[in-house]
Amino acid sequence: MSGFTHSTTVDGQELGLYAEFPDGAGPFPVVVVIQHAAGVDEFIVAMVARLAQAGYGAVAPQLYHRLTETGPPLEMLKQLRDDEVIADVNAAIDWLATRPVVDVERMGIMGFCMGGRVSYMMAAVNPRLRAAVAYYGGNIMKSWGDGLPTPFERTADIGCPLLFHFGAEDANPSPEDMQALDRELARHGKPHEFHSYPGAGHAFMDFTSPARYRELADRLSWPRTLQFLARCLGAGGRR
Repeated sequence: MSGFTHSTTVDGQELGLYAEFPDGAGPFPVVVVIQHAAGVDEFIVAMVARLAQAGYGAVAPQLYHRLTETGPPLEMLKQLRDDEVIADVNAAIDWLATRPVVDVERMGIMGFCMGGRVSYMMAAVNPRLRAAVAYYGGNIMKSWGDGLPTPFERTADIGCPLLFHFGAEDANPSPEDMQALDRELARHGKPHEFHSYPGAGHAFMDFTSPARYRELADRLSWPRTLQFLARCLGAGGRR
């Protein structure tokens, strides 16, 4: 099946979705794909397609839909609030649950850059999720919104296994952040698997940015991601 756009409603506003499902009747395991700072762009669409090719339904919510003005990605990112992001991702999950091709018992989440941070957070707030994959998710120790807990402070509530991919030359998350996250997850007894890729910095998966993309880190990390999803959600397709 080809990718398609759809929408759902959250807090009285329209939330755009980009989705793709494997060919066939299903029911399929599904993954919510969380955007990087650039939004749901060519790279995120390609990640949705990769998952569909591997047998997983996938949907990417447009998390900038509440913003009234556009601008540089990092300026748009600064306008997001965790409570609104949680509502948006939950709305995407609720939309998936209405699709006949979706196996609601096999739902996961995956994100890149800011999406890795959101995936870590959502693993702590939505019990439907059975797996979370974070690619170079930065700012996990910071809150988006006054008075709201950081994703790091939510670690005790994480309810599914977590896979985290780091660039060894990344500054956010840094190698020190990786160690702090490892300690906190271990302290709370949360199943997690960390991988760090030499020679890779932030956004090493983003093939649309030649200066950042690292083919070796892509080739190593993606099979690990699919193996992790298969363990947690079952292989693509029917049970």
